[in-house]
Amino acid sequence: MKRAIKLTAAALGTAGFMLVTAAGVLCRELPDTFYIGAGERLEINSPLPVTVQYHSQRAVEAGTADAPSQARLMLFGAVPIKEVSTLSVSRPKVVAGGEPIGLKVISDGVIVVDLQEVGGRSPAEEAGIEVGDVISKLDGETVCGNADVARVIEKSEGRPCTAQVERNGKQLDLTIEPELDGGSYKAGMWVRDSSAGIGTLTFYDRRTGAFAGLGHAVCDSDTGQPVGLFEGSVGEIKLTGITKSQPGSPGQLIGEFKNSSSIGEITENTTEGVYGRLDADPVKGRKELPIAFRQEVRTGEATVMCSVDGTGSKEYSALIEQTDISKDARHDMVIRITDKRLLEKAGGIVQGMSGSPIIQDGRIVGAVTHVFVDDSACGYGIFADKMYEHTRSFGL
Repeated sequence: MKRAIKLTAAALGTAGFMLVTAAGVLCRELPDTFYIGAGERLEINSPLPVTVQYHSQRAVEAGTADAPSQARLMLFGAVPIKEVSTLSVSRPKVVAGGEPIGLKVISDGVIVVDLQEVGGRSPAEEAGIEVGDVISKLDGETVCGNADVARVIEKSEGRPCTAQVERNGKQLDLTIEPELDGGSYKAGMWVRDSSAGIGTLTFYDRRTGAFAGLGHAVCDSDTGQPVGLFEGSVGEIKLTGITKSQPGSPGQLIGEFKNSSSIGEITENTTEGVYGRLDADPVKGRKELPIAFRQEVRTGEATVMCSVDGTGSKEYSALIEQTDISKDARHDMVIRITDKRLLEKAGGIVQGMSGSPIIQDGRIVGAVTHVFVDDSACGYGIFADKMYEHTRSFGL
């Protein structure tokens, strides 16, 4: 009997330790502030049962941007996790996209895409310049393309030139000593001033004309680095085909700009998507849907809206397999395509589908951002409320 009591006590002690440890992990990972819809209570979808205790009904009703309410998160309704603030806002409504869009981004400076030897040496490499660097000024002059770089280098007649360089958010001043080669002075580098490609519209706000798309930044095709935005535009795309995804080889949408006309401007090119304004409603007649707050997104059935054959966007069945609302999450969710139609047409997720809205329980919960190389039915997604913050702040 004593042995049984000791074993029971040990088991309870272990369970208690595990609960306290789990609560500590959740305390570090869960946000300190949550947004909820006006008149609603905070609910958190989590692999472990997290409940919310408001201090009073008055606290629930007082949760506004000016007067956030306080609540206590509990694990299994018994173990305290942390105190959090809840802000009650009018739940935003936008129109889900799913349509392909053309994105043209002109960089703030020129992007170094290749380094070469001239006259037996590489002046740019000797100066410490690396592929992916962005050069905004050369010898004090603003440079916007290869022609500008060539002109400034030639004008130097071989004397050292100072390059103002941005690398990983840091500003550097590097000195290039041009080399005479073939009768002209050269720096031994190739640069590019713009990038263009196909993405997918995530949503459009009819009240403001704002749009969100892609779910990640427009990156240079050679360096893979986000393009620093000087200016950008949105164009109409005509899909002409699709390369189907295969294990180890992601496919892609194939298309072309319908014309040179712009249908909107890009004002932000960020790691969380591309944002700006459109000149007109791109999906007239489509009803608005509310945006889900990140803690409301659950694992389970969902749909993805996208266009892969040029006949307009359609909804395809999918599963949200994982969500992560922690403050330092690398990816917000993992999604799997389950719809046989999309698997047959595209092999799952393809490049160009980035930005495809994810819909669950009648709400826009996020957007597809990446495809898994070895399992093209799977990919990562970003929360919709995170994208909405770029287009219309909740008051942060």
